[in-house]
Amino acid sequence: MSTSNSFLNPQSEKDELLTFLRSLINKNLRITITDNRMFWGTFKCTDAQSNIILQHTYEYRQPSAQQISEAAAAATALPSPPRANPPLSGEGDGAGDVGPGEESGHGKDRNKSKVKLDMTSRYLGLVVVPGHVITRIEVEEFVSQMRGRELKVLGVREHGVAVS
Repeated sequence: MSTSNSFLNPQSEKDELLTFLRSLINKNLRITITDNRMFWGTFKCTDAQSNIILQHTYEYRQPSAQQISEAAAAATALPSPPRANPPLSGEGDGAGDVGPGEESGHGKDRNKSKVKLDMTSRYLGLVVVPGHVITRIEVEEFVSQMRGRELKVLGVREHGVAVS
């Protein structure tokens, strides 16, 4: 996170990390864990094992395989809507036309359709997210909150501007 000076002064590295963590308190975080669940809530604290406490937390889950297959079956059972502009003579016989959500008009892809499902959510309240299952942490910020900071490839680092 710091330059090579952190090897000379590990205390300054620790102070920088603590300052960064303190700047996240009371900000909304999106935390993804190993089973692809996502928790969205207000960051309250963490501990030495990287467990994170979130307040006013919602849990979001990807649709189950059964929900996906049911939605796909329902989508394929629906008839294709009529074309607004039928082809003019010689413009095609419909053999290469792709229906709504279909990936291509060739081979077995012709029968596949794309199904869009929402994630399911539920309110949990106060939550401890175990540090060993966390795969991604995102800070929810607006552009106005990011002024004066430089975005880096490996993360966000503050540069002399206090963020409230």
